[in-house]
Formats: sequence, structure tokens, C-alpha cells
Amino acid sequence: MTEMQLKYGCNPNQKPSRVFMADGSELPIEVICGRPGYINLLDAFNGYQLVKELKKATGLPSATSFKHVSPAGAAVGLPLTDTLKKIYFTDDVELSPLACAYARARGADRMSSFGDFIALSDECDKATALLIKKEVSDGVIAPSYSDEALEILKAKKNGNYCILKMDESYTPAPIETKQVYGVTFEQGRNELDINEELLANVVTDNKVMSAEAKRDLMISLIVLKYTQSNSVCYVKDGQAIGIGAGQQSRIHCTRLAGQKADNWWLRQCPKVLELQFVDGIKRADRDNAIDVYIGDEYEDVLADGAWQKIFKVKPEVFTVEEKKAWIAKNTEVSLGSDAFFPFGDNIERAHKSGVMYIAEPGGSVRDDNVIETCNKYNIAMSFTGIRLFHH
Repeated sequence: MTEMQLKYGCNPNQKPSRVFMADGSELPIEVICGRPGYINLLDAFNGYQLVKELKKATGLPSATSFKHVSPAGAAVGLPLTDTLKKIYFTDDVELSPLACAYARARGADRMSSFGDFIALSDECDKATALLIKKEVSDGVIAPSYSDEALEILKAKKNGNYCILKMDESYTPAPIETKQVYGVTFEQGRNELDINEELLANVVTDNKVMSAEAKRDLMISLIVLKYTQSNSVCYVKDGQAIGIGAGQQSRIHCTRLAGQKADNWWLRQCPKVLELQFVDGIKRADRDNAIDVYIGDEYEDVLADGAWQKIFKVKPEVFTVEEKKAWIAKNTEVSLGSDAFFPFGDNIERAHKSGVMYIAEPGGSVRDDNVIETCNKYNIAMSFTGIRLFHH
């Protein structure tokens, strides 16, 4: 198939719409089930590139949860702790390495992942398909599927779930083009290989980076390579825990991603783990309730008896002091930035979310101030010398 007609473009009024190979060759995907849309395919192709690079860099099966052409989460297939199993609602199922990767990718920011498009680096197995089956999702792209996984996924959305198979041998052209306002843009593809060598230039007093920290920094940079800029990415234990995308100001980006990282950590607090939900509550309603409970407007979920629709037992108020004390326990977080930090305020904010390792390009006229702020908190920072804008 050299071209595929789509229902419409980004919006229903944008017709006609299609994807095609300009050189007349075959499209690198096979549609096994469903009918992908324009945005679905943007998410699928960007997501597949991301997980392919994560697998290459770490050697581990990888997954990402994409929404509106930026990842909501991304991770490699490290085993889950008992706490992570509980907050990802997988404590009663058997997980393969790939399923662990998707549980992590989906669980980092469940609000943003609602209705995601999934990309997997390896063959989708039964365990991963069973996780996908439970979630609200638009589709999945993978290099292959086991027979059991296909049977499970084909039954999703009354048989309309989008299942795409990616041709692993496909190599894109070295020059890419797009049009804006009728004007054609052309550039070389971003083929930059992200590896440990990019982290060699440690510019801070603290120059110690563990193997795990280097792995997490590489994950952050690969995620940023496929995230709409400006962007920063907080990573811990092989998974993105906070992604800030598309912000015009870098400090706003750092704050947004830091808040997401804090929420991920707050979900692991015993006070949150002990919440008792009413039987039969929908997954989205449960996730929304947790976000409200750990947020600044937590009293809303307890007011006027509204809690009785969500909880079996009225939960105690989660005070600001309790939340700050719990967030302070988060450590060993890595942070990547797609361009240089212009001021030390970004480091101040990152420190509040447990960041101890940073990778950024360097090159600001205020690099000295940024380095000084890192030294203040004994943070180890590498200047990579490379920028990772994505638009």
C-alpha cells in the first residue's frame, strides 16, 4: 500500500486527508485492525522512533504513551516494586518485561495518558495486551504481535481498536519535508545517536554519575528528542516521571514537569495507597479522585458528602505540610533539557523534586550561574553540547 486515505486531518473540517510515500514505495505500516486517524499516525510514528531508540540505548524493551504528538510517559522494562505495582494497579497480574515498560509509561501520568496511542519496541505479548485491554486508548504500534495478544486487542473497542504493525526494516529518507502555509520546509533528519559519550563533560564540582543515573539521563534525552519543545524530562528508575512539553518559557516547563514528578511520587505515599474506593468505580474516576486528593484543591473531593460517591471511608485531609515532607524524600532523580537552562531558577525548582543529575546542552551566557546553583545542591551536571528541539 503506497497511500492511505484518512477520515480527516487534525480536525474534522480538514479534508481531504491521506498519508503516502512520495517516492511511490510501500508504506512502512500494516493496519491490522481499526482505522487510524491523522493524529494517531503522528503519535504512532513519533512514538515508535522513541521506543526504538530507547531499546538501542539501553538494551531493554521499551514503551511510550503518546498524546498529541508528545509522550505522556516513556519507560524501559525494569521490574516493578510492590509499591509501583500498586499505584499502577498491576499487583494482581503477571508482568513480562515489555508489560513492565508499558505499566511504567502509562502510570507516570495517568491523566495525560487517557486515550493514548501506544508504541512498543518489541513484539506485543499477552501480558502487555492484557494491560492495554484495561485502559482507554486509541491504538498501538509494534513490530509484531503474538497470536494471543492479537486476539485480546482485536476485541477492544468492539473490534475497532487501531492495531498497527511497523516494518522493522524500514529506513526513512535522510531528508524530510513538511509544509506550513503552503511553504515547503526541508531539513536533514535528526539522526543524532544518544549515548553515554554525550554525558562525559561533567561541569560541576560533583562529577559522580552512577550507571543508573547515566541510563536515566539517556532516557530523558531520547524522550526529549520526540517531545514538542520547549521541553524537559524528569526520569527515575528507568521511566519518565514528569514531562513538560511545548512551553514558551523554560522555567514554566521545568515547573510543569516537576509538578507531574511530584504527583507521581505523592501517589506512593502510604496515605494515598490506603485510600479505599467504592466498589465498581471507573478507572478514570478513581484516577481523577487521586489527583484531586493530592492536589491543592483536595478539600473539594471531601466536601458536602461528595466523598461518599468515591470512597468507602472518608479520607483524612492530606495537608500541605505532609505533602512537602513526603516530596522531600524523593531522591536520585535525573533531569534532561532540550536546550540550555538560561537561569539558575530552573535548578532551584528541579532540586525541589529530588533531581541529583542533569544533562543539558550548555551555552547560556549565564552558564556560570547555573553551574553555581548545581554546586549549591551537590548536583552533577553534564553539558552535552547538543540541542534537541522538536517541532
